[in-house]
Amino acid sequence: MKNASTAPSELELPETLTYRVKRVLLGRPLVTAALHEEKLSKKTALGVLSSDCISSSAYGSEEMLIMLLPVFGLTGFGLLMPLTGVVLALLVLTTLSYREVVKIYTKAGGSYVVARENFGPKVAQIASVALLIDYIVTVAVQTAAGTAAITSLIPSLSPYALEISLAVVGVLAYGNLRGVREAGKAFAFPTYFFVASAGLVVLVGVAREVFGDLPTIAYSAHQRHELIGVHDTHHALLAFGAIYVLMKAFANGGASLTGLEAISNGVSAFKPDAGTNARRTLTVMSGILGTLVLGVSFLAWQTHATPFASGSPTVISQVAHAVFGHGWYGNVGFVVVQVATALILYTGANTPFTGFPFLASFIAEDSFLPRQLTRRGHRLAFSTGILVLTTFTVALLLGVGAHVDKLLPFYAIGVFTGFTMAGLGMARYHRTHRTKGWRRRAFVNAASGVVSAGVVLIFAVVKFAEGAWLVVLLFPIGWAVLMRLNQRYRAEARSLDLATFVRPDGKRQEAAPHYGRHNIFVLVDRLDLAVLRALRYAGSLRPSELRVVHVALDDVEAARLQKEWIERGLCDRYPLQIVDCPDRRLVRVITELAWTSVVTDHAEVTLLLPRRSFRTLSQRLLHDRTADRIAEAVARIPHVAATIVPFDTTLAPGAADRLELRRAEAAREPALELRADDRAPLSGSRSDGSTPIAAVRWRQKVTVRGRVKSVVLGTTAGRALEVEIHDDTAGLRLLFMGRTSIAGITVGSEISATGRVGEYSGHLAIANPSYQLLVPA
Repeated sequence: MKNASTAPSELELPETLTYRVKRVLLGRPLVTAALHEEKLSKKTALGVLSSDCISSSAYGSEEMLIMLLPVFGLTGFGLLMPLTGVVLALLVLTTLSYREVVKIYTKAGGSYVVARENFGPKVAQIASVALLIDYIVTVAVQTAAGTAAITSLIPSLSPYALEISLAVVGVLAYGNLRGVREAGKAFAFPTYFFVASAGLVVLVGVAREVFGDLPTIAYSAHQRHELIGVHDTHHALLAFGAIYVLMKAFANGGASLTGLEAISNGVSAFKPDAGTNARRTLTVMSGILGTLVLGVSFLAWQTHATPFASGSPTVISQVAHAVFGHGWYGNVGFVVVQVATALILYTGANTPFTGFPFLASFIAEDSFLPRQLTRRGHRLAFSTGILVLTTFTVALLLGVGAHVDKLLPFYAIGVFTGFTMAGLGMARYHRTHRTKGWRRRAFVNAASGVVSAGVVLIFAVVKFAEGAWLVVLLFPIGWAVLMRLNQRYRAEARSLDLATFVRPDGKRQEAAPHYGRHNIFVLVDRLDLAVLRALRYAGSLRPSELRVVHVALDDVEAARLQKEWIERGLCDRYPLQIVDCPDRRLVRVITELAWTSVVTDHAEVTLLLPRRSFRTLSQRLLHDRTADRIAEAVARIPHVAATIVPFDTTLAPGAADRLELRRAEAAREPALELRADDRAPLSGSRSDGSTPIAAVRWRQKVTVRGRVKSVVLGTTAGRALEVEIHDDTAGLRLLFMGRTSIAGITVGSEISATGRVGEYSGHLAIANPSYQLLVPA
């Protein structure tokens, strides 16, 4: 009898090139047990989750001035404050709405979950498309804004803004593929650093204005050529289209609210009580954002800080220079502000690398996106989602450039569509559940949803020609694609339901008849080691009938195969059938052959397709993929299955045969006889009282500890749960008779089991042990 572990063999199993590259670039793979969620305190959560939102104060005021100054001239500075007030009123309303979201929905998902629970999965895909677009554009906008902060500090880097932004996106993607976690001080520091430095600018600037000491920025003649157009016109409000321009400025300013949903998307990361802690953190975050936006707008108004056409230097950098002055201490303050601004913007660009993959996994779990997005990668991150986000972001930056004002038209439509779905979804929730004070809450949420929908409409109209048309076009296309994917998954689910039905006793069984015969066809094009391996495998399946089939596409090749088959004496064991194929439609001939066997023999049919595998590209190019085409064709035929039997042509000669010989010798090895000392206590016991699995002996009562490697539901003997556990020495099986599941015993869990060692299917096993679930250290 043997433990579950196997001894090393002479068969080499080299790692693939892809895996070796992953090991070099990403490090060793993390095991699933390393996956854990760190709960955040309010202070840490504010730093970690609010960087995307608070950082938008660095460019919100500037984007409004970009719209106002070319049309209204110096009057635009006076209009900046009223528009800022409108934006802040919208911030208050949206914050009140999201306070209800995080109170009710304490799991991650934000507006997508709200829409799904209150409007159904189909309507929820409007929110999913909005959020997915929002995440992609967020990375681009935050990265471009962070680069603008760098080029404001070092103007000589301005020509390389796009290259710097692309490099930052690459670094963020690489870090997240390695499993960098948003946690604790590392990601909270940039937020608090920026709040402190920008807050100092506002405080000092307001103080200097109160004492009449705040200067107005003067530009040189060379600089004035690079400024966004400013004219000494005070009657621009009478100009045609003034309201239209004000709406465009408001739309730009609305970008300051981006990132407000980040806390609702990460509410599950808060310490208990998650809902209450998230509400308080959301309120503080909104208060900080509103204060900074108001402060920067006020100082830009007073100093006449004007945006440059190139995007650098930024308005906030000009304000910092004006507030701190040009002395050595002023220059130090300016550098600090720019570094803090770049850090928080780049940190905000990192937020979607967590949010996008998680959201995509939620949507994929609901069968609206490919299910590959639900799988964790080499370092437990959702690697596919990270790569998708990176690809779209890079494409957007290459297409538009690293200019915040040019990226904004792609931005706010997605953001405010999410706000709309969250507000209207919560309004419906309150009308449905009617808890205490539901009317007031429903009104606030409905007002937020309606106003946000209005902002979406304004943005779609006024920014349509500047790029919003693409987002407007992508929304219905994206929604239709998600519906199509879901329709495909639902069709597959219906196929499974049609294949089975529930009997009156409640048991599910196959609806189609099951034939008692099992015919196996081994398809052969020429005689080689791959065919011999397929024949050995076919014999191990104990078929009712075994046929070796060659489809004659070439008479000369068919004759050569017949001759070789006879010369090697294979006819006695494996009769060879030659099938005519005059029109060389190989796949059709094989399909007809399999279906004929099903109909005439009433048999389940398996086609074994020997396929040679090659390691180098040059070797693979020399051989076609006929086996895959045959397998795809017969997959549509009931009672017919295709199995590809691979054979590694690079295997050392004789290695497979030596492995087969060793396995045969092990099978003939007699069962170990129980020796007298087998009942003695083991000398290899661990300090915790457990016994290494490699040291256990038959009929001994032992306690073992290990990780669950596999779980088998049911056995050939009847209803049972078979669990295979491993420690660092070997593996052992645990049998729980009469049960098919036990809460907590899953693949990857740690368990301690005590019982007497017996035998099951030639392996050592413990039947019905007493057990204890262990918490990983």
